[in-house]
Amino acid sequence: MLFNSLDFAVFLPVVFFLYWFVAPKHLKLQNALIVCASAVFYGWWDWRFLGLIFISSLVDFWVGLKLAQYDSPLKRKALLALSIFANLGILGLFKYYNFFLANLATAFAFWGRDINVTSLSIVLPVGISFYTFQTMSYSIDVYKRKLEPTSDFIAFSAFVSFFPQLVAGPIERAANLLPQFYRKRIFDYDSSVNGCRQMLWGFFKKIVIADNCAVYANMIFNNSSEYSGSTLVLGAIFFSFQIYGDFSGYSDIAVGLARLFGFNLMKNFAFPYFSRDIAEFWRRWHISLSTWFKDYLYIPLGGGKGGNWLKIRNTFVIFLVSGFWHGANWTFVTWGVLHALYFLPLMLLDRNRKNLDVVAEGKLLPSFREFASMSITFGLTTFAWIFFRCQSLSHAFSYVLKIFSVSLFSIPDIQFRKDSLFVLLLIFLSAEWLGRRDNYAIECVNRFESSVTRKLVTYGIALTIIMRGNFGENTFIYFQF
Repeated sequence: MLFNSLDFAVFLPVVFFLYWFVAPKHLKLQNALIVCASAVFYGWWDWRFLGLIFISSLVDFWVGLKLAQYDSPLKRKALLALSIFANLGILGLFKYYNFFLANLATAFAFWGRDINVTSLSIVLPVGISFYTFQTMSYSIDVYKRKLEPTSDFIAFSAFVSFFPQLVAGPIERAANLLPQFYRKRIFDYDSSVNGCRQMLWGFFKKIVIADNCAVYANMIFNNSSEYSGSTLVLGAIFFSFQIYGDFSGYSDIAVGLARLFGFNLMKNFAFPYFSRDIAEFWRRWHISLSTWFKDYLYIPLGGGKGGNWLKIRNTFVIFLVSGFWHGANWTFVTWGVLHALYFLPLMLLDRNRKNLDVVAEGKLLPSFREFASMSITFGLTTFAWIFFRCQSLSHAFSYVLKIFSVSLFSIPDIQFRKDSLFVLLLIFLSAEWLGRRDNYAIECVNRFESSVTRKLVTYGIALTIIMRGNFGENTFIYFQF
């Protein structure tokens, strides 16, 4: 079920009413309702894949209980291995089986041996990478004795399948979200209003910014051979705003939606396009995944400790895995390699922790140096997005080669509609810049003393969505991951 659909517009009020008016004093009933609502939400797409979520939940719940019973390191490692094998096995089968099979056949063909391979007709379950990593974090944390295992299967199932963030994150840690299912929730009007406002901003990002940028990004990328280098640059920029508005918009809707039900989710985006270097970008982009890889892969590998070769190895591992997590395509791996190459100089020069504060803190505008740093970082990330967006490496390389041709200096050859997309982008960037110190761009509205001002801003955004939104029930980009 899409957040930007009529189905969800009916689904949400019904669940909200049942949650707060039918079962307000019964914690277990509320948790059970969340499980049922999440099943409807996910099963609306394809009910058959509910079994995968149930299997992941059952395996990790059982592993957690067994880990509490054993002190033997060997038995505990075996249980953790079972959890990891079961979760990654399901993920690998549905997401990577055909990819590995095709590449195996290609490798044999390279050495003059043809082998017959039979690919599977597999539909990739929506959000499988997200809930798989979420439930795996529970088993790992219980194994490391950072978290006490739960004996409440309903609460655990609600944690794994919590519908606001089920299919595209944030990827929550059990230590943060699971305990919230044990506590009594009381309706908080102010928190709910704040949640609704964050949802509104998320819908603005998705429907107004992302989906309008997608019209031109898709047109240019799908017909890249017909356009000049300058037009292809515009296409890459449009995609940069499309994927940011789409993904961070989903996260804003998810976080705001969770507040309506008394839950606090982690912040997943912190205005990444205002980053002054790539290291800062990765502290601000898809925070839940970045910190997951840092805690469960990068640090266990040794992190930034040891010699330079170890640092280089760990950096490439983390970015390669991050790229491969996004999909079974060499374009995603190349995207990860590019970011590893961007990141390495900062790490080797010990400058990767330089920009930890908010850019232009205490100032209305950035300095020339800050602006230049942000522009270079945005340019690097936009260049990498080309590989992320293209369907194949050959398409990506032809796209890049066309950019670096004499046609780069021509006037972009594309006709724009009269919907003032550039004006909308300017308004969007201005709002994000002014709100860069907050959890989301328009959170500062909550601090306005005048209720009239708060309402004017809120109604203004809502009106812009109605007037300039692309209401095609377009799916979210990260659903495919």
